Amino acid sequence: MPERPVAVVTGASSGIGAASARALAAGGWHVVAGARRESLVEALAGELGPDAATALPLDVTNEVSVEDFLRNVSGCRLVVHCAGGALGLDRIADADIDMWRSMYETNVLGVLRVTQGLLPALIASGDGQVIVIGSVAAFEPYPGGAGYNAAKAGVAALCDVLRLETLGQPLRVCEIDPGMVETEFSLVRFGGDAEAAGAVYRGMTPLSAEDVAEVVAFVASRPAHVDLDRVVMRPRDQARVGLVHRQD
Repeated sequence: MPERPVAVVTGASSGIGAASARALAAGGWHVVAGARRESLVEALAGELGPDAATALPLDVTNEVSVEDFLRNVSGCRLVVHCAGGALGLDRIADADIDMWRSMYETNVLGVLRVTQGLLPALIASGDGQVIVIGSVAAFEPYPGGAGYNAAKAGVAALCDVLRLETLGQPLRVCEIDPGMVETEFSLVRFGGDAEAAGAVYRGMTPLSAEDVAEVVAFVASRPAHVDLDRVVMRPRDQARVGLVHRQD
């Protein structure tokens, strides 16, 4: 077992997950990086070195994959849930049920599966932490976003209830809700349409994955008696989901 405290990071192949893995490794954690794109997490672990990181395949929507992943993790003190994302911008009248189901599986049930599996180890560590990357979409609904809004609202409820149900035990739960972050998020949402994805951030300065990862590392480094329940962060150019200042 590595001498560093162990932190599991899901969705670690790119974006906020990969950036969080790097930030935590720099802060003295041994990161178990999980993602579907195994070659990318292996490259990340190679970059960070064997003392700082281990790469494992993980599909949070697949129970067998989660079970296989968890069998290779022990002594965990922190889990950072970064696996998630949005699909499409369909209005409710035209909603694709399969897209909604996929978003719920990844954003909500994925967090549930991994948290359930790690909870005994987190509590046994004497200072466990669950950090979930949510979204301002959880409390700022917008036209075309209902599926993602509902999924992230579900994540927020999960975090709140977990905090209530584990009160008195050595566990902290933090939900980090970013606004606009330029990663693969929009590219995935628009089915690989780079032009549509680029238009989301045109004329403004969004957050970066590293901006969010800095907050993850900060939350993870707080003393054991300090619990940051929810952190909301946005780019300066964004006041609300649908209110963004753009330079012409």
